[in-house]
Amino acid sequence: MNAPLTSLCPGWTVSLDEYRRVRACTEALARPLSDEDCVAQSMPDASPVKWHLAHTTWFFERVVLAKTGRAVDPIHDRLFNSYYEAVGERVARPSRGLLTRPSRAEVMAYRARVDEAMADLLSRPAPAGELDGLVQLGLQHEQQHQELILTDVLHLFSCSPLEPAYGPAPRLQAATGEGRFLAIEGGVYPVGADHVGFAYDNEQPRHDALVRDFEISDRLVTNGEWLAFMEDGGYRRPELWLSDGWAAVQSENWRAPGYWRRDDGDWSQFTLQGRAPIDPSLPVSHISFYEADAFARWAGKRLPTEFEWEVAASKAGLCQVYDGVWQWTASAYTPYPGFQPEPGVVAEYNGKFMCNQMVARGGSFATSPGHTRATYRTFFYPHQRWQFLGLRLAADRQRPARRPQPDDFTAALIEGLSASPKTLSPKWLYDARGSELFEQITDLAEYYPTRTETALLRRIAPEIAARLGSGATLIELGSGASEKTRLLLDAAPQVSRYIPIDISPSALEAAAEALRRDYPDLEVAPVEADFTRDVPRVNAASDRLVFFPGSTIGNFQPDEAAALLTRARKAAGEGAWMVLGVDLVKDVSVLEAAYDDARGVTAAFNMNLLERANRETGADFDLARFKHRAVWNADLKRIEMHLVSLTDQTVSVAGRSFRFARGESLHSESSHKFERVDLERLAHQGGWSVERVWTDPKDWFALALLRA
Repeated sequence: MNAPLTSLCPGWTVSLDEYRRVRACTEALARPLSDEDCVAQSMPDASPVKWHLAHTTWFFERVVLAKTGRAVDPIHDRLFNSYYEAVGERVARPSRGLLTRPSRAEVMAYRARVDEAMADLLSRPAPAGELDGLVQLGLQHEQQHQELILTDVLHLFSCSPLEPAYGPAPRLQAATGEGRFLAIEGGVYPVGADHVGFAYDNEQPRHDALVRDFEISDRLVTNGEWLAFMEDGGYRRPELWLSDGWAAVQSENWRAPGYWRRDDGDWSQFTLQGRAPIDPSLPVSHISFYEADAFARWAGKRLPTEFEWEVAASKAGLCQVYDGVWQWTASAYTPYPGFQPEPGVVAEYNGKFMCNQMVARGGSFATSPGHTRATYRTFFYPHQRWQFLGLRLAADRQRPARRPQPDDFTAALIEGLSASPKTLSPKWLYDARGSELFEQITDLAEYYPTRTETALLRRIAPEIAARLGSGATLIELGSGASEKTRLLLDAAPQVSRYIPIDISPSALEAAAEALRRDYPDLEVAPVEADFTRDVPRVNAASDRLVFFPGSTIGNFQPDEAAALLTRARKAAGEGAWMVLGVDLVKDVSVLEAAYDDARGVTAAFNMNLLERANRETGADFDLARFKHRAVWNADLKRIEMHLVSLTDQTVSVAGRSFRFARGESLHSESSHKFERVDLERLAHQGGWSVERVWTDPKDWFALALLRA
């Protein structure tokens, strides 16, 4: 329950319909079971289903209705109290299976009586005070027990020689993709629940936590990977295990995860659907903290801390976050700084268990819908494994690839001047001074692309938005200041997540901060990456739209451009959309003027490359002996920028000499222009189809809508 629900009466944040829906779900889970199924208790950690049905009802009677003056039967307190010492005497947990009375029918009648009283309560205006919050707590508590019903029935049925199937039940799903590690930048992050929506007391107070740079797997560890661990002697190698873990392996004779069995050399697993062969693609489940920790050590990785997990879950890229299995973390279950338990009976709900247990995060395929959130903390003793518990690997982050430094520029310059013809990547144009000059270029009268595309995007943004469903994800390549992005966001309020990808951390952070301020309901998850080399994979069940405006695609060679579109398609997944900006072929005079303006700003931008060489490499370029030239190459359909030598001369760079003949140039940038056939060919090579192409009234610029 991540946000308050629509109230039936003024003041209630939980409606009567919502109350009835949650209660009915519990009863539906018990419906396939016989009376005998509901009374049996297979181990002390598990409880009979009949007790779950009664205990969740007692919670509403004792914690909620008692606040209104309703008397509570002392027998109910004794039979259905779980661990609340303040309430009084209770039946010990291992003995719950001995409660043959009251019968299942009597328990269901008890539920009906309490539900009638709750319906009457929720039909009135909400009183002041804590009662409303206790109703929310009661529903969340019942949803916890819904998952416990499934885990406890699974253990019960596994003890039967018949190994019966529970019946229709949710199934664990395999992850898609090969899996990879996502790099997460360290820093001080706010963690824990804020004051929006429901949260347990153990998720509070929200506070700052220091997280170091780390990597985390985008998917869960699979059965196939666990089989490799077993085949490599994982359960026979004490060096992989914590001391208490190795003792558990020996005393419990663990040789595989819970519910696994080997017959005639083949492994199978008992599930809610009965016994089935091991599916290597499914997440491994029913493992203890000790086993998860040993596997991580065997894999050369580690378990994430709970704060690393929470930070990663709030960013883009993770799959199987809430619908796979709960994920063990390396964090002990302890209180947050400033923790205070809730007053009254529920003071015992979480706080007194904050010792000797480990935190698991996420959710499982058996978790009730609406019961998960990034801040949720569940906890178990490290040896327990009857729950749907698995793991996600993490690692200390390897030092990222070094950003271009002056020495890199020196090497690139020497390589470029040694080539024939002399050439240099346009990325070296964009030092601090070059970036400043380019911003000036975009405001020039001759430079049409920026203003033409902006006007076009403003006109067609509603049409693009109409293709997107609720909860859509927007991914932008080379996002920079994310200025054009706002036109799409304004037209598409259904976009719930924005993932800007850029190589500049300062630009990302500045843009993300501004967008979070101006679009408070938008999840902004920036990714620092060089999209020309790698586009991080995005996992989302909703629509995905890749945004690549600005005709930047024209700066790539055709094969490089196709490779980039291929990476974008793989990252966004089949069925994704893409908006691609391309500059169109037009009159040569318009093109050349755009790259050689009357004020000389573009010339200064190009000549700055030589100034940079002199500053950073000790080169001796004489700028007076070079000039900027922009020329249209009709054969290759591109504008080329050159730095042309006005005389025969020799230039020195890092102790090496390079000859320039008069009229010889250093080729510094190409900007390819497109016709419709070129655009369609490029899209097809990248695995996209062209759905729609919009152009401005002069046919100078185009925005294409592509579909993977």
